[in-house]
Amino acid sequence: MDVRHAIHHSQAEALGTEDLRRHFLVTDLFRPGEVRATLTHYERMMVIGIAPGEGPLALSPDLGAPVGTAHLLERREFGAVNIGGPVRVVADGVTHELAFQEAIYLGMGTKEVTFENLDPAAPSRLFAASCPAHVRHPSRKISIADASPAPMGSPATANERVIYKYVHPGLMPTCQLVLGLTRLSTGSVWNTMPCHTHDRRMEAYFYFELPPEGMVVHLMGRPEATRHVIVRNEEAVVSPPWSIHSGAGTSAYAFIWAMAGENQVFSDMDHVAMGDLR
Repeated sequence: MDVRHAIHHSQAEALGTEDLRRHFLVTDLFRPGEVRATLTHYERMMVIGIAPGEGPLALSPDLGAPVGTAHLLERREFGAVNIGGPVRVVADGVTHELAFQEAIYLGMGTKEVTFENLDPAAPSRLFAASCPAHVRHPSRKISIADASPAPMGSPATANERVIYKYVHPGLMPTCQLVLGLTRLSTGSVWNTMPCHTHDRRMEAYFYFELPPEGMVVHLMGRPEATRHVIVRNEEAVVSPPWSIHSGAGTSAYAFIWAMAGENQVFSDMDHVAMGDLR
């Protein structure tokens, strides 16, 4: 497990390229047969890459050590989206089977969790987020239909996309976790522009379905002092509450967004006028 400490925006504005990447970019998320986690000090969110190999892959009790618990979800909730082949998730004896682009939410207190590939020729990969919880909410699978796909944007502004809301108050109760997926249409490259901030919560962005030589130029920082990070396929960016989170790719792509903080209202945004960006 990697640990990322929170920093003030004035410190971020003094960082060079490598230090920005060290603080905010999460790479090497997937290795077959491993659970790879990064604990951030922004709302204590953890971002996790899960890549089952041969046989079941468990959330090891060791994952609870950095947060001072006997197992990872003793005082945490958890949401994951499958971006690979079909996978079987067994949580405290209850089995869920997830197809591509389906998700699962596990409530606080879930103790024994395993992930197992259902098709060895198409291994699964799951991007997950976990954050502190104060009460147990029911675990459940979330299908594409449950996520209520919502088309947005247009080709004229290069941001035609579909938004899937998997974990949010309109569908199910959670303590603070909100999670979804956005898929851009061919020919569109921009996400979250015009941009915004929301000081009530942090966010993490996981970019995928980029070609091997493709990239997203992820914009971050205060609106009046923006910085950028080059993001490759299946990498994530940690976005502090004081930062915008926007990007443009060299081709269409998809990304999973996960939020944690004091407000779960999706539309709670402090919008930034295009002319105010620097």
